[in-house]
Amino acid sequence: MQLNAKLIQLLPLQTGTGKNGQWKKQEFIVETEGQFAKKVCVSIWGDKINDSQLQIGNELRIDFDIESREYNGRWYTDVKAWKIELAGSGGGNGSNETGSSSKSAGSGQNMPGSPADTGFTAINTEDDGLPF
Repeated sequence: MQLNAKLIQLLPLQTGTGKNGQWKKQEFIVETEGQFAKKVCVSIWGDKINDSQLQIGNELRIDFDIESREYNGRWYTDVKAWKIELAGSGGGNGSNETGSSSKSAGSGQNMPGSPADTGFTAINTEDDGLPF
């Protein structure tokens, strides 16, 4: 999955030692654009952490996976980034142009929960019958 959003807060870097050696995890908060802006906490691990990209105010294009796990009868969900790019660099221009042109096309109104409204971009284009 992919998310285009603005970095609004960096949480403290977490480090430790596990059975595979040293690890580090950076969590940060991004905010999507649109009428109903959403805040999302994203984590990135290890050598994928790039301090030059993770600057407050940067527009980011984040490729991520969502994972949930159960602990003591409660479920916890993580948004784990596996690639982060500045939204205006490299391959980011194509999707940004597509997103902005979809906002101006048609009726001019975004339906709540639509990709243009939330900042989320669907990668799977096959119709699997699901409404989302």
